[in-house]
Amino acid sequence: MLTITELTRELGVTTRTLRFYEQQGLISPIRRGRTRLYRAADRTRLMLVLRGKRLGFSLAEIREIIDMYGAAPGEIGQLERLLARIAERRAELEQKKRDIEQTLAELDSVEDGCRQRLTAIRGGRE
Repeated sequence: MLTITELTRELGVTTRTLRFYEQQGLISPIRRGRTRLYRAADRTRLMLVLRGKRLGFSLAEIREIIDMYGAAPGEIGQLERLLARIAERRAELEQKKRDIEQTLAELDSVEDGCRQRLTAIRGGRE
């Protein structure tokens, strides 16, 4: 069992973040008076939530994925839904990657133009 302070330090999140995820029903610590105690299962779920956020999933998508982990194994429909979500997210990230690459190419072009112009201007003075 971990206290809220121990878990926040271990995972590098704030107590406010943990309370928010608790309010959203993503984690369910045990309460002893005013103290929250987190089990290994809460820690694992929180790690999945944080990974999902890093990958750009919404909280609703994360909840759906986490709930699949708790379901009976071998559920074809659940696995197919998870694979569909992964494919959707992959497509979104690939598009963002293309957009970033295009933006970087445009910045390179503008930068090259600026450097050439600067060289031309300085060439007359140096």
